[in-house]
Amino acid sequence: MSEQAIPQADPRAGYHAHQFEIDAALARMLEGGRYILGPEVEAFEQEFAAYIGARYGAGTASGTEALVLALKALDLGPDDYVATVSHTAVATVAAIELAGVKPLLVDIDPRTYTIDPQKLEASLRNPPGRVAAVIPVHLYGLGADMSALGALAKQHGFRIIEDCAQSHGAWLDGRRLGSIGDLAAFSFYPTKNLGGIGDGGAVLTNDAALATRLKELREYGWRRRYISDRTGMNSRLDEMQAAILRVKLRHLDADNARRQAIAGIYDYGLRWSEEIVLPARRSGGSHVFHQYVLRCRDRDGLQAALKARGVGTNIHYPVPVHLQPAYRDRVAIGQGGLDESARAARDVLSLPVFPELGEDRAARVVAALKAVSFG
Repeated sequence: MSEQAIPQADPRAGYHAHQFEIDAALARMLEGGRYILGPEVEAFEQEFAAYIGARYGAGTASGTEALVLALKALDLGPDDYVATVSHTAVATVAAIELAGVKPLLVDIDPRTYTIDPQKLEASLRNPPGRVAAVIPVHLYGLGADMSALGALAKQHGFRIIEDCAQSHGAWLDGRRLGSIGDLAAFSFYPTKNLGGIGDGGAVLTNDAALATRLKELREYGWRRRYISDRTGMNSRLDEMQAAILRVKLRHLDADNARRQAIAGIYDYGLRWSEEIVLPARRSGGSHVFHQYVLRCRDRDGLQAALKARGVGTNIHYPVPVHLQPAYRDRVAIGQGGLDESARAARDVLSLPVFPELGEDRAARVVAALKAVSFG
């Protein structure tokens, strides 16, 4: 009998790992009778903000809408630009347009896949318009260079919104990602390091005025029920997801440690290869391995060979945002072009990594990679 195929991700395993606690939390929530913006959401907002090291949190319906609300909270104008990267989930750029502002795309550092501060600085010297904010994406579980970005923000006067959709629990220079910028947006999509069983998101900030504005914006601009003091939207984290996330938050550090252990197995087992580039680490920070991403010249051949050996993989992200039909010719490209973003899209491959993968299956992945012959 052949061995069972290894999935690249398995959110159901995360439910099974904490099933007793999750089921109890759901029963408590259901019996409580409050299903929208009730005690579970309020408690989760406080607990998650405290865990990250921020003062305030606002739960939202998704990570995309968390970014939209963060942008709207800054009261940007229709002629303002928001700089971010093209090598990211399309949600980052979609949120900028949904917030009514313009994307300016900047190339990435080829080692970390995060925004290149030097390319950003070059773009700021000759921008297409006022760059009012920058969204650094902490991609794959590794933080962007927040020290360099902070220095640029002071020099050029832009605000920073951290995109933390893939970095729950990671830290940099002694602080958790999500506590460094003016605002931070998180996603709780089921495959995230902190994932629910459905969509959900949150915005964190240390600014009391921004926190108040966020909670108004996420519910029609209400300060008093049914009275809109500003134009808002409907983007509320529901009680069910909050109850689940409160359970999983208690296990996040342990789950991240398991991801890091799997990454260590991959690092050690694949150190022999001259054909594969392993994930970089950042000095003074941690990598929580939302994805374990390697680079290979024959990425598609490697993916096919691994599939034949029962190893699931994924490509994050096969087409840069600026080359996708919906955004081609609609976004501004920063100084120096986006060559590294295009190269990454051709080369990267995500291996299986989730807390329940285990050492045995991680070793099988390494063995399958070693069995592949590169021409």
